[in-house]
Amino acid sequence: MTVSRRDLHEGWTLTVTDGPIPFAVQDLPATVPGTFLTDLLDAGLIEDPYLDRNEHEVAWSGECDLVYRTVFTLDTVPTGRTDLVAASLDTAATVVLNGTEVATVQNQHRSWRWAVERLLREGENALEIRFASPLRTARENAQAQGNLPFVGNALPYNAIRKMACNLGWDWGPVLVTSGIAGPIGLESWSGARLDRVRPLVVPAADGPSGTVTVQVPVEREPGTDAPLHARLEVAGADGTVLGAATAEIPAGTDAAELSVALDAVERWWPRGYGEQPLYTARVLLEDAAAGGDPSADDDPATDPSAATDPSVGEPLDQVTHRIAFRTAGVVEELDAVGTSFTLAVNDRPILVKGANWIPDDCFPTRLTPADYARGVGHAVDAGMNLLRIWGGGLYESEELYDLCDELGVMVWQDVALACAAYSEEQPLRGEIEAELREHAVRLAWHPALVHWNGSNENVEGYYHWGWKDVLPEGKGWGNAYYTEILPAILAELDPTRSFTPSSPYSRGALDQPRNPDHGTVHNWVVWASEEDNDYVHYRDTDPRFAAEFGFQGPASWATIERAISERPLTADSPAMLSHQKAVRGQEKLISGYRPHFPDPDPGSFADFHLTTSLNQARALRVGIGHYRSLWPHCTGTIIWQLNDCWPVTSWAAVDGDGRRKLLWYAMRDLYAPRLLTVQPREDGPVAALGNDTDEELTGTLRLRRIDAEGTVLAEESLPVQVPERCGVLLPLPAAVATAADPAREALLLEMQGHAGEPVRAVHWYAEDKDLALDPDALEVSAAADPAEPGAVVLTLRARSLVRDAVVVADRVHPSAVADRQMLDLLPGESAVVQVTAGADGPLEPEAFLADGVVRSVNELVARAAR
Repeated sequence: MTVSRRDLHEGWTLTVTDGPIPFAVQDLPATVPGTFLTDLLDAGLIEDPYLDRNEHEVAWSGECDLVYRTVFTLDTVPTGRTDLVAASLDTAATVVLNGTEVATVQNQHRSWRWAVERLLREGENALEIRFASPLRTARENAQAQGNLPFVGNALPYNAIRKMACNLGWDWGPVLVTSGIAGPIGLESWSGARLDRVRPLVVPAADGPSGTVTVQVPVEREPGTDAPLHARLEVAGADGTVLGAATAEIPAGTDAAELSVALDAVERWWPRGYGEQPLYTARVLLEDAAAGGDPSADDDPATDPSAATDPSVGEPLDQVTHRIAFRTAGVVEELDAVGTSFTLAVNDRPILVKGANWIPDDCFPTRLTPADYARGVGHAVDAGMNLLRIWGGGLYESEELYDLCDELGVMVWQDVALACAAYSEEQPLRGEIEAELREHAVRLAWHPALVHWNGSNENVEGYYHWGWKDVLPEGKGWGNAYYTEILPAILAELDPTRSFTPSSPYSRGALDQPRNPDHGTVHNWVVWASEEDNDYVHYRDTDPRFAAEFGFQGPASWATIERAISERPLTADSPAMLSHQKAVRGQEKLISGYRPHFPDPDPGSFADFHLTTSLNQARALRVGIGHYRSLWPHCTGTIIWQLNDCWPVTSWAAVDGDGRRKLLWYAMRDLYAPRLLTVQPREDGPVAALGNDTDEELTGTLRLRRIDAEGTVLAEESLPVQVPERCGVLLPLPAAVATAADPAREALLLEMQGHAGEPVRAVHWYAEDKDLALDPDALEVSAAADPAEPGAVVLTLRARSLVRDAVVVADRVHPSAVADRQMLDLLPGESAVVQVTAGADGPLEPEAFLADGVVRSVNELVARAAR
């Protein structure tokens, strides 16, 4: 018979059996997949931990033991083999079926399968999963392992295979969960079933052909040993079978290899470099006893019926996955400077424009396909071409990888090891090996996955965070994983991607993981500096690849209003500071903006919010602008971070409620195919033009130095020729390189790009706090959008120079979103901003004319001066 599945997601109850929980929980209805904290929240037994200081009211959660229980009915016990299959158990769990212990496990990052047919009975069956306190378990493990060092929070997440940031981080709350974190059910089968089928999809080195090879392991039902057929079919996007192959799995064997060669395939490319053609691979397992000759010619081109011929045997199992043809990986080569780090797809260097991805919710079981679509959509809409799945979270959901395959968003996948030393002894070693073996095969189907990384900052921690000094001589701290175990597993199971032991990592200088001349860097000197965290220091180094860097800013206005009930809102209230997890975070926000912005009015949270939001965006403008100007010496940027898991002040571009912060709009500009910035250089400022397209950028760059009223004080023109996928630096002529009156002047740089698309930048000669700007320079009008019912069109017109006009649309309506932000306007210039609220509309135009909605640096400077 074919494999049949029965989900066991209904009828669960939750009982807390031990721990400091302040109320009794007995047979509470529970959601599976889910967590016990979300069960308590759904039952109204706890307040939303994302609001105010409620997180601290559930600090006991990680100390509790609990039991999930369900009863299911079987009319008959299935014949053959029946497995209990759990996709994820979080985390220290004992599984009991009808009073018999099935297994005790301790790893959230892997799935489980146990043969249970002998424990099943007709009628009612009772399934219990008993979860031990994850914090007690982690402490016991840590003591046994020798209390290895870790950072990021105060709890030993490195001693338990659980989502590390579930125990807190410098952007995340301590909300320690237990629960059935993935689908669970019974799978019944007889004869044999497919185990983890592993693909190898390779385009030809020369020419248009490609080959799909699959390793087909099977698990046989005990006591059976019949011959089997395995079949591979490869289909195009329209479902047409393009090629097929079969093989016999003789009695006494449990694996086969199948290969299909296609004469012509289309290659998969990252977005911005080409299309993303996807194919489908289908692997079938059949009982050979029914007949059929696996050696017969079954090429669909000569035998169209072969793909569906029922004579080959009784179907037992099948798997279907999408695939694509491409080569991908990081190239690390010694050069005149150091060691390069260039991501290449189909042998073509790619300018990486990416962001780090963390779990999108502290309780990931709540996430839906729509949530993942929205999250990846934030990256796509900002012009990103890569997401790094950070190692302190999870190996992500299939929904995320599927979306990246479809949309051309490359994936850099960390192994789930972050910011800590990890024991190299059993049982932890075996668990880490097992989880990587599982996910290497699972993710090998996804063309978007281009690079594996062994750990996040663990090598840096050993050399720079004092671990080397406190670890006993000869004590393993994880390096065996990064240099031996993990690369060996990936070379065996997933050889079509590259691997690095850690990030940051200096291949040419292993004991100097921060060395900017070799490999990757994480530039946290800027934000974390106790002496000077001015973002201009991003320009102090010229890295080969910036895999992490960022600057903090607050969540969006409506997100803060939802999360914090205190009124009036203040920057340093107890609840607000509870949503600031970084060490000295508020102080660094202030010290970070002071070189650039005036101090906000102490009584105006709105001014503080705007100032720190703008400063976050400005910081990444400086950092990414500098790094992009170094191409191809610096081959990419991955900002920290794209998303948040709850409402918090953090480095994210999109806050915990899914609202795009000002940083996101800056990212969209910075990751545009063509970028124009002004960069300081030793011999004077230059115009840096980056052209990340397949068409040469030619024309004339017009430069005009103007005063606050729009008078042109100097004008220059420079011929421009930027080859495809290149950049150039053009020294600014003396007449426009400096200003006579920096407080009242700006430099406009503009040229026509492809198809008349303008390429433009406005360069300011002075810091915002030193600008002499008219506080009444901006005129605003609002009207209903005739093209989109319920939307509003704002027209912004500048009487004189306006810096960073911003529409705080969510002050009017929580769902209101402006399509443009941070607009520099010249005297007499107008800009149109559309504001929409989707299904939550319509919006009232007049509301956008209220104080505090349309804002600019002009008013911040003027208010400070007063």
